[in-house]
Amino acid sequence: MNILIQLSHPAHFHLYKNVARNLMANGHQVYIIIKTKDILEDLLKEAGLPYYNILRVAHRKSRVGILWDMLVRDWKIFWFCTSHHIDLLTGSTPEVAHVSWLLRCRSVNTGEDDAAVVPAFSKIAGPFIQCVLSPISCNSGSMEKKAVHYPGYHEFAYLHPNHFTPSRMVVEEYGIEVDKPYFVLRFASLNAHHDSGIKGINAEVAQRLVDILSPHGRIYITSERPLEPQFEQYRIKINPLDMHHVMAFASLYIGDSQTMAAEAGVLGVPFVRFNDFVGRIGYLRELEDVYELGYGIHATPLAPDSPIRRADGSKQPSGVKTLYERVEQLVSMSADELTATYQSRRQKMLSDKIDCAKFLTWFIENYPASAEETRRVDDKFWEQFK
Repeated sequence: MNILIQLSHPAHFHLYKNVARNLMANGHQVYIIIKTKDILEDLLKEAGLPYYNILRVAHRKSRVGILWDMLVRDWKIFWFCTSHHIDLLTGSTPEVAHVSWLLRCRSVNTGEDDAAVVPAFSKIAGPFIQCVLSPISCNSGSMEKKAVHYPGYHEFAYLHPNHFTPSRMVVEEYGIEVDKPYFVLRFASLNAHHDSGIKGINAEVAQRLVDILSPHGRIYITSERPLEPQFEQYRIKINPLDMHHVMAFASLYIGDSQTMAAEAGVLGVPFVRFNDFVGRIGYLRELEDVYELGYGIHATPLAPDSPIRRADGSKQPSGVKTLYERVEQLVSMSADELTATYQSRRQKMLSDKIDCAKFLTWFIENYPASAEETRRVDDKFWEQFK
């Protein structure tokens, strides 16, 4: 089978890298196509995965520009598929849905954000989607009839124990002392189209976090946005493929990035997530409220009658004061206590979840029959993917 995988973000590289290798090993012809986005191309080169870059121009910021770029990708992917006789497309983009509809071929869209968080995607891609594959905790909104849910998270396609073992040696090569407490801070750019109006960690908040953390251990900052001069001393310069090793031995993760918060959680590293997406994304709410692997704090103070609530209906914590109090509480615990507590919670989560790379490989190879089968399974079905 000729399979096209479209990647539009570094997170999608991690989701599909093991799936692509599995499919290749099973005899399928796999074509990976990308657009220029952050470190996506560097990740593919470092991993040795062949790819085609179909859009190298700088991304436009206006709505019209974003729409135009998408139409250009639609056109280029359409001709790529026809010239390479693609049988199935998969990815997390509207283009996968559009082109498969035009060509009347099979497609599987993957996603883990609730439809309410990415309304533009639902409008632009929803009418054309055949199947959207997402975690059980995800609400697909108007696309729910086309949704297939599974017990896992995207992060388990690459951080499940079947695929990832943290290496002390890798971390120590960067001069990081694994046996001493250290903290990872992540500052996202929050400039995607669905990030409009979203608040996160600004310079003032970052400085206060540094002041709280510095007496307790080393601080390492990774950032999508330019850093203020006072924070450059904390910036970690690292091969992006090694970041998960560094994260795995950290005592605490704090940031306004969704993906890195989830990565910390599935690794059993306590996380504190501070932005205005808190309370709105199902899989992160599950990590926070069900498995208690991290804490979501809404950046903008919420009114008492706010509809944004925890999974149990209680008021969602919000504001910088709450952030500082939570961080102070966590760093007051010993490193051994933090590790024991959160690794125990991680084991509970692992017992409930699956290896998503293994499942996604099976799902793609057997689609569309796999979609119908998955919709009517019982709990025993999932054991084969653990």
